[in-house]
Amino acid sequence: MSQATGVRSLLRRALAAWHTRLDPGGEKPAVVHYRTAPEDRISFPRKLAYGAGAFVNNLLAAAIGGMLIVLNLGLGMNPAMVGLVGALPRITDALTDPMMGYISDHTRSRWGRRRPYIFLGAIASGLVFWAMWQVPRGRSDTFYFWFFLIGSNVFYLAYTVFATPWVALGYELTPDYHERTRLMGVQNFIGQLAYVVAPWFLWIMTYKPWFQDQVQGAATLALGIGLFAAVLGILPAVFLRERFQQIARTEAELAKAREPGGLGRSMRDFFKGLKATLSSRPFLKLGLATFLVFNGFILVSSFQSYVIIYYVFAGDQARGAEFAGYSGTLGAISTFGVIFFITWLGTKIGKRRAFFVSTGISMLGYGMKWFAYDPGNPWLILLPTPFLAFGLGGLFTLMGSMIADVVDVDELESHQRREGMFGSIFWWVVKLGMAAALAGGGFLLNATGFDVDLGGRQAERTITLMRIFDAFLPMLTSGVAIWAIASYPITEEVAHEVRAKLEARRGTGAV
Repeated sequence: MSQATGVRSLLRRALAAWHTRLDPGGEKPAVVHYRTAPEDRISFPRKLAYGAGAFVNNLLAAAIGGMLIVLNLGLGMNPAMVGLVGALPRITDALTDPMMGYISDHTRSRWGRRRPYIFLGAIASGLVFWAMWQVPRGRSDTFYFWFFLIGSNVFYLAYTVFATPWVALGYELTPDYHERTRLMGVQNFIGQLAYVVAPWFLWIMTYKPWFQDQVQGAATLALGIGLFAAVLGILPAVFLRERFQQIARTEAELAKAREPGGLGRSMRDFFKGLKATLSSRPFLKLGLATFLVFNGFILVSSFQSYVIIYYVFAGDQARGAEFAGYSGTLGAISTFGVIFFITWLGTKIGKRRAFFVSTGISMLGYGMKWFAYDPGNPWLILLPTPFLAFGLGGLFTLMGSMIADVVDVDELESHQRREGMFGSIFWWVVKLGMAAALAGGGFLLNATGFDVDLGGRQAERTITLMRIFDAFLPMLTSGVAIWAIASYPITEEVAHEVRAKLEARRGTGAV
């Protein structure tokens, strides 16, 4: 045995022993590891096609938020009204997501349940996004408010028509426990590319050699983003096939279809499905963990910049922004590596344990901030960043794969495939977390006693509270998330047994 092989063997035994102590009631090292059958594999080109949808999904989400600053800087709109324009359409978005999930789950067409909506939604999203930035000049704040409020609501409706079925499609592309993780790793990697591009949007819109002002820059940039969304967004609909498209309805579904009731029956079915989704204990554990990890990260996302500027650089905004930029770039690059690692780890030790590892490493990174954010050595700011990338990088690689397993368990109990409903509720939780965190972050900052007029002369108590919130609040939420997932019951062995029972009852659904 070579020295390298011996070290790897020792590390595997140590990791298995550590997990046994941490979670004696959970997955055991002796559990059979099932190999992915060739027919369950998703080819790399098809994974890329699904990943194209992730890029469009993230690009549109980043663009609609990042470009709103032009309403203030370019059109002179009141910042409070800009904030309302950005926030109010999210209410509509939150309401339409579950409805679109239900519609997609219950659609029967020759093209499937998901693909028609993905195709039409991608084109509609691109067109509406372009149109809403073709802004007439010289109008009042009230005009711009209603122009963008109406435009944003139409955009989010088109975006939901695309995004909700696209998410649901990913849950059914393969029935294999590990191939689902590989698929979600690829789509998360490709989707992350959008966040590398998005920070440059303001620079592009402001670049004088290209545009006379930001308004013209936004109009042109929106054209490019709209084209990208339309062209790339249709790829999942064109190149992928729905695995369960050909599965016949159950006798219960056929009987229900013959019952009268029309819209009233559909509404009853919708709320019944919503209740059933929210009654799934494994799904609630995933939703709670996602809310806590994501919410903890977003809640203090602004604190990092404040701590860097007002603690490390004593109020020097230019230097603080420079190092915050370095940290952000390193974090984006690190996330790509995290996605690769967690995807591999999840197929070796199970998704739940991989979540423990990724979230635990991110907690280490949060704790490191207390020591690494040092006025005497500002370059130490970069030290925690690769560890912090494990939080969201691992979360959005593993959660999609785990929800796909939950959908199978739900089908075994309900005789229905509800990928759309589960996916829409999950992302509703993410959006709710973001809204709550962005609002809560401002209250936390006020609680520290921060006063922008004091510049670098903030009170010592203020700086200490800012550092405590920044480092230890997300550690706390991440720790509670690990506690929530510790009792998550769908192991590899359970998932394999559920699949066997489903296929014995209704076939493989292979296409």
